[in-house]
Amino acid sequence: MKPERKFLRQCVSCKTYKKKEDLIKITKNKKNGDVQINNELLIQGRSVYICKNEKCIENALKKKKIENSIKSNLPEIVKEELYTVLKK
Repeated sequence: MKPERKFLRQCVSCKTYKKKEDLIKITKNKKNGDVQINNELLIQGRSVYICKNEKCIENALKKKKIENSIKSNLPEIVKEELYTVLKK
């Protein structure tokens, strides 16, 4: 039986379901197309969630899973921010 998914989000890399607080949210802004890490702000646009562990981040970047999901290129600044968030 599948777990209750009412308030869970799926990691783009490992496909596991977790609470929103346990994931990093990356959003492509609907208005201007900027891609940014968006954990606290409510920005409308295409979003993707990824686990807060190095293995998932490296796998997603290597296979371009984030870029495919948001349908845009991922800026180098955002890639660096992912590792910064991971170290916190």
